[in-house]
Amino acid sequence: MRVNYLGPAVVGVEHPAVAEMDSRKFSPSCFLVEISEDARPGGPWMEGDVLVVDEARSFGHGDLVVAEVEGEYRLFKAHRVGSRCRLLPTAGGQGCFITAKQYRGVVVRQARCWAV
Repeated sequence: MRVNYLGPAVVGVEHPAVAEMDSRKFSPSCFLVEISEDARPGGPWMEGDVLVVDEARSFGHGDLVVAEVEGEYRLFKAHRVGSRCRLLPTAGGQGCFITAKQYRGVVVRQARCWAV
């Protein structure tokens, strides 16, 4: 699933989903991404959700990971295979192995903007 880069978490990005978040609680290694329109309705992630990603954290089995694939930031679920880690698309499909250069970070928090 494609995600859109919003900026560093510590600068207080203007977005309705993060209005209640205290940006002072995040380390300088955190940044924000927004779930794109690729999200399936009724799933755990909806279009407009904002994810806090920590680029300093290494990923393990079952973590949500953001990686740059084919020039786009995408959301994956990490699956440990021996000493390597395969990234599986959150919406299903064929997974992939990535290089350290493509890895962007681990999702540490999710925020949702509820319509009024």
